[in-house]
Amino acid sequence: MSIDHPSFGRLADDRVIIFDTTLRDGEQSPGCSMNLAEKLRMAHALAELGVDVIEAGFPVASPGDFESVREIATHVRGPVICGLARTGGRDDIARAGEAVRPAARPRIHTFISTSPLHMKYKLRMEPDTVLGLVTAGTEAARNLVDDVEWSAEDGSRTEPEFLCRCVEAAIRAGATTINIPDTVGYATPADMAAIFAMLRERVPGADAVIFSAHNHNDLGLAVANTAAALRAGARQVECTINGIGERAGNAALEEIVMAIRTRPDALPFQNAVRTPDLLRVSRMLATITGFDVQPNKAIVGRNAFAHESGIHQDGMLKNAATYEIMTPESVGWTKSSLVLGKHSGRAAFRDKLVALGYGDLGDNQVQDAFTRFKDLADRKKSIYDDDITALVDDEVRDHAHVRFVSLDVASGSHRTARAELQLEIDGRAATGGADGSGPVDAAFNAVRTLFPHEATLVLFSVGAVTDGTDAQARTTVRLEEQGKMVDGQGADADTIVSAVRAYVHALNKLLVKRSRTEPAALSA
Repeated sequence: MSIDHPSFGRLADDRVIIFDTTLRDGEQSPGCSMNLAEKLRMAHALAELGVDVIEAGFPVASPGDFESVREIATHVRGPVICGLARTGGRDDIARAGEAVRPAARPRIHTFISTSPLHMKYKLRMEPDTVLGLVTAGTEAARNLVDDVEWSAEDGSRTEPEFLCRCVEAAIRAGATTINIPDTVGYATPADMAAIFAMLRERVPGADAVIFSAHNHNDLGLAVANTAAALRAGARQVECTINGIGERAGNAALEEIVMAIRTRPDALPFQNAVRTPDLLRVSRMLATITGFDVQPNKAIVGRNAFAHESGIHQDGMLKNAATYEIMTPESVGWTKSSLVLGKHSGRAAFRDKLVALGYGDLGDNQVQDAFTRFKDLADRKKSIYDDDITALVDDEVRDHAHVRFVSLDVASGSHRTARAELQLEIDGRAATGGADGSGPVDAAFNAVRTLFPHEATLVLFSVGAVTDGTDAQARTTVRLEEQGKMVDGQGADADTIVSAVRAYVHALNKLLVKRSRTEPAALSA
């Protein structure tokens, strides 16, 4: 059976629409906000990746969010461009419609809570009131665009009879996609399969719309729940790069896509994602947000195709299929890890940057990264891909206000630590020093001296990029200011320098986030 859709035309029954919400739900991760340039860069990358729908943001949330959605709608071609809006907020829907208007294929995604818990405590509305808003909000959106998606927030905990009534009302009002989110990550695969099977069987008009699954990962079941929804008839999956999102995150796009590709016997579906670009886009997002990918993350983690066990290595040497169910190349990896050293030139370095997904760096950024690479190569015997990725991260981040220049620290068991720091603030050099109870404390005090602020340090974490005593340190710093939290990352062979780089990165993100205001109720 095929479905006629205003944005996609006639869709074959095995065609799965990939709805990417990295720029909306993903950005709701604490510390994960992006500025306009970063959102545009990610949106273009997602379009090149081949996603079908980009949920570009929540236009009513702030002027910045509205501008981001509108700019993406104006400049990014290929995918449907979608803006989120609350069903009960007429201003939301009008604002979303205005933001997506420049898109070749615009969509408004409107939602309202339908579970007894949410209706009673969050909305403080009776079910009949909610049902009326489903109709009114969907009709309002349909008056602005042909492609309307309606979501039942907390749908997995909604009473079946009421969920059927809401879905029927949305379809009658003109919705072309019906999304049932597992907003709090509570459902199991059996639950999700039962919900979609019920709706397709019981709701009039269900055969004329696309059903969509949006699963959160609080119990680690987001991808499994998404697969179950597909088997029960859903034909759109809502997901994010690297699985980022509220709390424990969303179903990871790269995992869903590769599950479909690797297991056609269990998931006999098709999609348009170009899988060799998955690693590049994953790394781009990690660089922009400062959210590093865990080493053992499926598909895009640095250990995803690493084999240390002697038994595994023996099997791999005889036949890679003994321990690999997909090839590294199919998702963007190469088999080489030790590639550059202190004798390498600038041309080889740039070639490696392109292979690692940094082909769009400017000449100045490449030169700064190359200088840091040569310094590292003089101190480190072996340079790995992860070393290069870590050291160029600072060069691709947007340092619009504050930039690290240099640091000198003196400390010891019999003296007060002292840090002398140089920053570049809005293009001007600033130099100063401060004391502290230790070298990190002194360095952070020096940052506060040169760039006064009220943010509080709530997390300081240090790890190694690779193995060995000469490994680069990768530092994460979390700052909080008036309820806003941001994470910054830095890497350097010197742990204190990496800490200051992370602190400066967090400050820059905090300056961006200061201008953002959130509406009362965000969806998942």
